[in-house]
Amino acid sequence: MRSSGDLPDAHMDEAEQAPVPQAPLRPLPDVALDLIPRPGEPVPREVALTLLRRQLGRIQSRVQEVFEAHALSGLTAARMLGELTDGLISAIHAYTLAQVAPEQAEGGGNAFAATTEPPFALAATGGYGRGVLGPYSDIDLLFLSDRPLGPRGRRAVEFMLYLLWDLGLKVGHATRSIRECLEDARGDATIQTALLDGRFIAGDLAVFTRFEEEFARARQEWGVGQFLAAKRAERAARHKRYGDSPYLVEPHLKEGRGGLRDVQTMYWLARYAFGARRMPELVGPDSPGGGLLTAREARAFRRAWDFLWTVRFHLHYVTGRAEERLTFDLQPVVGARMGYTRHGKQDGVERFMKHLFLTARDVVRLSRLLEPAIERATLGLPALSRAADPTLTAAGIAVADGKLLFAPDRPVERDPVIMLRLIRAARDRGMELHPLAHRALIRSAHLAQALRGQDEANTLFLDILTGRDSARWIRVLNEVGFLSRFIPDWARIVGLMQFDTYHVFTVEEHTIEAIEVLNQLERGELEEAVPVASEVVGQLHSRRALYVAVLLHDIAKGRGGDHSELGAGIAQEICPRLGLSPEETETVSWLVLNHLLVSQTAFKRDIDDPKTILDIAEVVQSPERLRLLLVLTVADMRAVGPKVWNAWKATLLRELYWRVAEVLAGGLSVPERDVRVARAKQAAAAMLADQPRAGVEHFLSLGYPGYWLSFDPESHARHAAMIREAEATGAPLTISTRVLEARAVTEVTVYCSDHPGVFSRIAGALAVAGATIVDARIHTMTNGMALDTLWVQDAQAHNVGGAFEAGHKLAKLSVLIEQALSGRLNLPQEIRKVRREPARLRAVQVPGRVVIDNFASNTHTVIELNGRDRPGLLHDVTAAISEQGLQIASAHITTYGVRAVDVFYVKDVFGLKIENERKLAGLRAALLAALTPPGAEDAN
Repeated sequence: MRSSGDLPDAHMDEAEQAPVPQAPLRPLPDVALDLIPRPGEPVPREVALTLLRRQLGRIQSRVQEVFEAHALSGLTAARMLGELTDGLISAIHAYTLAQVAPEQAEGGGNAFAATTEPPFALAATGGYGRGVLGPYSDIDLLFLSDRPLGPRGRRAVEFMLYLLWDLGLKVGHATRSIRECLEDARGDATIQTALLDGRFIAGDLAVFTRFEEEFARARQEWGVGQFLAAKRAERAARHKRYGDSPYLVEPHLKEGRGGLRDVQTMYWLARYAFGARRMPELVGPDSPGGGLLTAREARAFRRAWDFLWTVRFHLHYVTGRAEERLTFDLQPVVGARMGYTRHGKQDGVERFMKHLFLTARDVVRLSRLLEPAIERATLGLPALSRAADPTLTAAGIAVADGKLLFAPDRPVERDPVIMLRLIRAARDRGMELHPLAHRALIRSAHLAQALRGQDEANTLFLDILTGRDSARWIRVLNEVGFLSRFIPDWARIVGLMQFDTYHVFTVEEHTIEAIEVLNQLERGELEEAVPVASEVVGQLHSRRALYVAVLLHDIAKGRGGDHSELGAGIAQEICPRLGLSPEETETVSWLVLNHLLVSQTAFKRDIDDPKTILDIAEVVQSPERLRLLLVLTVADMRAVGPKVWNAWKATLLRELYWRVAEVLAGGLSVPERDVRVARAKQAAAAMLADQPRAGVEHFLSLGYPGYWLSFDPESHARHAAMIREAEATGAPLTISTRVLEARAVTEVTVYCSDHPGVFSRIAGALAVAGATIVDARIHTMTNGMALDTLWVQDAQAHNVGGAFEAGHKLAKLSVLIEQALSGRLNLPQEIRKVRREPARLRAVQVPGRVVIDNFASNTHTVIELNGRDRPGLLHDVTAAISEQGLQIASAHITTYGVRAVDVFYVKDVFGLKIENERKLAGLRAALLAALTPPGAEDAN
């Protein structure tokens, strides 16, 4: 029986020894001696429970202490905790037997020797069976016997389990005979897996030995094939649930792709097929399978296993529970605990997450290396069939199991370009790559550096990039490591995350997703969501340049500075190496430089302002470039994440595209402001032709020029009816709501007496109502009334990005606006009650930033605010603008995860731009104060 005070790792090879403390640890006291101080005289149960709780506390504290002192790595700490837990469980087992059969348990003998009842072995299964435990992991136990237990055996099991539960341990358990184990395991890979991890702890060793022998024979009878198929299906289902990419920015450490469970799956396959317990056992020609891994690959398994366990231990200790998802709020904490600090342009948390993502990538690659090798070694080499297409044979490509792989007589080392030929052949024939092909690609990826600048390799790569389903094949080239060797700059964005809540993927995964969107556009799958981009994508003359631009649009992220400018320079270096012409190179570089132009203009500027349209037209200059930019923008935005794109953003992009296209097509005739105002009034009058002439003239006299240029004739007609009704009834406040399903927004129009802060109060009321403002037009009429039009969306989690359309919500919204404007609603107090943000997002900080631009518009000062989004932010900043004596003409609101970007077109009380430096300095200071969350100053 092991002592509960024994230290672990005595059984480990020298190569597996982790760092140890400088001073040796004192062994923990052996609690078994306290539980049974004299043979046959165990202490009472309550006393035992106290002793065991104390010992459990010592174990947990000891492991945490040495781990957090960085004396142990995660894997060594997990083994230490497992080993010390073995001692505790063994002591409980001995105490149980002493209580259940004291007369037979003396000296640790078999408690059932003097009876006809079968003895049992106590075995660990699951993760505990593998000898590793997380701080808050379950303990899985198997009570194993030759035949079903008798009354005394069942009583012993029950006594022991209740003792474990009273200690607060999470215990999974099963009581089975050897025969029952094998019967249950037949055809059930989950039970097979649990038994595969079985490890003897205490009891009758002979029973456990017999079980191991019979289970080994049964596995041989059942074969590896069924277990392999079950594990693959289980893994596919798990990845579908937890994320099929190893690059999700909030990864599930245990179940996600490239996580601990994927490493464990490889261990299970090796154990099932060869009885191997460690990856080094698969190295060398004399190993099972004849050397399935190299020593370097086995070490990589070990490093990944160790690193993931280290992260997991920190995650458990930080949260105080068995937390397996590394959320935004936990990432900087765990990264700091592991010693990651800022280096150059990269924050510590980003460096930590990159290490984690690269580890997950290694796990994926190692799985693709080992799994087909195990299959080949146990089930035999695949039967190669003669390719029906002689060009395949000539290219050195064979067919096995209906999948493509390299022909045995054509080693990749001799002709590295065959890697690209294989990918293209699979694409052209609609065939899968054989697992052995993946294995060969991973081991040969380093040869891609010899292909840089080679004409055939460039031709093949560009063909793959621009061909059918290119995202799928670029993802393969990325996962096997080819892309990082072929384009060295690509390696710098692999595993690179941005610590925000806007991006769902790492940079390179986002890029591949953008290529996928481009594929979908060309297949016509997005005609309903983005009709204009779906139409123009077929009109492009620079298709190859577009695909390369999508591949390179974020290539300079993580280098500091403007990634668009830096990326444009990198594109000028990469494109000639890929074989692009000077004209294509210039187009790619220009697209990378301006890939944010369309989205930033559509969402952060007033597209009804002619200067906005003329400015972007001056940059774009050609219809072809405008088409390219629109398609690139759609691909980039839709690839960020499922919640980023919505119908409102699609509408803004579409409107901007058509207006700029009209200018580029020669429709630049932007007439003088007075002429455009006159035309707008004429159109409005035509819409009101059935109304009395005096009423129409009165309405036409109410609006200042800016009002007439901000809406279409239909909107003017609705406003006229609204104002007519308000004046007829003498209503001080009129509110109208209209759901625009095609745009996924609700239009809210408020007509009331104008006074400073009206828009701020409306914004506060909308925040309390659970609405998010995405755009707004604010107008003061000649009669002293305010006519404010706002477009809002639902801020609730289940409908983020959707119209604010529920009837009861619209009714509540109107009531809250009325209460806010009448002063009966305490807005600051009510806004503080609004809580929409999950706690995990609060770790993401966005420093406040104020940009004041007097050049973006001919008639207004444009204020751009960047800050941490929160309920009531718009209320606070618009209140600050009003307090500075400024009038807001329009507001354009965009959020990128937790980053809010709010743009306001403002004038002073005289209707002029704000150009006085003193006034601008005061405005900037007031806005920075408004961007600071309440209480943040106190916290600092």
